[in-house]
Amino acid sequence: MNVRRAVTSDADAIEELARRFVTSFRLDPAAFRGSFGPLSADASVCVLVAEAEAQAVGYLLGFMHLTFYANGPVGWVEEVMVSEEHRATGVGRALMTRFEEWAAEKGCVLVGLATRRAAAFYRALGYEESATYFRKVLATRT
Repeated sequence: MNVRRAVTSDADAIEELARRFVTSFRLDPAAFRGSFGPLSADASVCVLVAEAEAQAVGYLLGFMHLTFYANGPVGWVEEVMVSEEHRATGVGRALMTRFEEWAAEKGCVLVGLATRRAAAFYRALGYEESATYFRKVLATRT
């Protein structure tokens, strides 16, 4: 298994994985295409892909942003998805480890994320529960 930065040719595979990740929204292919290129090219964004046998089996989308509360930049994991057949094989751990390395290279002082389905996984990686996540949907795409 190999974890690396995503490239343009990974878009189709990541889109398919993202389609399975989405629970509260419907993945819009046009919106995905409109976002993939700019996200992949942004130095404050980390798009990773995990490959096994030359096939994408997982991805991670994360960001680095400045904060006041942490006295500097933090890494934020927005999305992590591993195909069902590759879960519990180390793919998620490898994606998170590579993101943590990227965040450290960017000078981040912590990595945070929100989850409702994988708390045990993140605890096993050394993450601690810190806050409650709230959201307010402002607009939906049809």
